[in-house]
Amino acid sequence: MHTPDPALVRRLVRAQFPQWASLPVVPLASGGTVNAVYRLGDDFTARLPLTTGGAGDVAKEARVLASLGDLPVAVPVVAGLGEPAEGHPWPWSVHEWLDGDPAVEGRSEAEGLAEFVNALRVSTADGPPAYRGGPLAHLDRATRDAVEALRHTGEPFDADAALDVWTEALDAPTGSDCRVHGDLMPSNLLVHNGHLTAVLDWATAGVGDPACDLIPAWNLLTDATRPAFRDAVGADDAAWARGRGRALSMAVIQLPYYRTTNAVISANARYVLTELGCRPEP
Repeated sequence: MHTPDPALVRRLVRAQFPQWASLPVVPLASGGTVNAVYRLGDDFTARLPLTTGGAGDVAKEARVLASLGDLPVAVPVVAGLGEPAEGHPWPWSVHEWLDGDPAVEGRSEAEGLAEFVNALRVSTADGPPAYRGGPLAHLDRATRDAVEALRHTGEPFDADAALDVWTEALDAPTGSDCRVHGDLMPSNLLVHNGHLTAVLDWATAGVGDPACDLIPAWNLLTDATRPAFRDAVGADDAAWARGRGRALSMAVIQLPYYRTTNAVISANARYVLTELGCRPEP
């Protein structure tokens, strides 16, 4: 993994975007694993990939963002695309700053989330396949292997309950594909006074199973707020079961991998498993 630092960001900005060369560069705390993010002055963020895989997302995300129609929340605006230089081996990007605080599982209401999901679904049916939007069967081996891995970590975890959730999802009828974001983690949702104001990180977006964007029902919402979200997005039993399965799959794959290295992601995975009834209440 390549780890940039503020001095590198300043050199890159000075050489490629001299109009911003005088702006301060401040690292932003993030649980993300794809990009290092820096605030650039008051109005911008610089995003530098950490891995080769993340490098390919820079151009893809810019194309996706340019193709979006009107949505009820803000999305990133690309202010500049940078080139590899100064020892940084990959393309990078500058986005306009978006106000708001990252949502927090179990504590942020994110009013307007269902409106966003519904608007995104009807914006277009064209585009590349979503990163997580394919058939659930493609995730079966990885999900079952992760469940087995979790049995041996010492984590409080009901593997049988997890496999029940997964089997129900696999057995659920599929729906018609549509445009999805595909990575509606709380850290990608900005909120202000309980309202969703912006959605970040669009590299995973594309056309796929609409149940991908039901995952916030378990990685963000609570028993009290989940039913209203389901009603507002019109999720039938099959879509709801697939959404539960997708939330489970992400959580059981993330937790063994990140449990000692990324506190943000592992905490969210534990929250998902608790909400799905696969882990005791803390």
